[in-house]
Amino acid sequence: MKWFVAVEWTLLIMVLLRVLSGLIEITVAGLILRFNSIEKAIFLNGILALIGPTIFILSIVIGLVGLTDKLSIPKFMFIGTGAVCILIGARL
Repeated sequence: MKWFVAVEWTLLIMVLLRVLSGLIEITVAGLILRFNSIEKAIFLNGILALIGPTIFILSIVIGLVGLTDKLSIPKFMFIGTGAVCILIGARL
């Protein structure tokens, strides 16, 4: 496990958030199959529509916090604007 020591904490947290997101998606897919109901499937998909962007934003924020010493303010603003554009584009 020598490689594990070289991984930055910020990166590890981002990876764990993505793994958590994937596990939630797989769990909800199983629940949709188990319930076998379109109404419940729509409800569960609605919940996922809230969880996905939340994890996306958390991941971006954690990554930016990890880069605070390497990026200038205009670059932070540019990345933040890009993240907002992704969220707006996904909603339309």
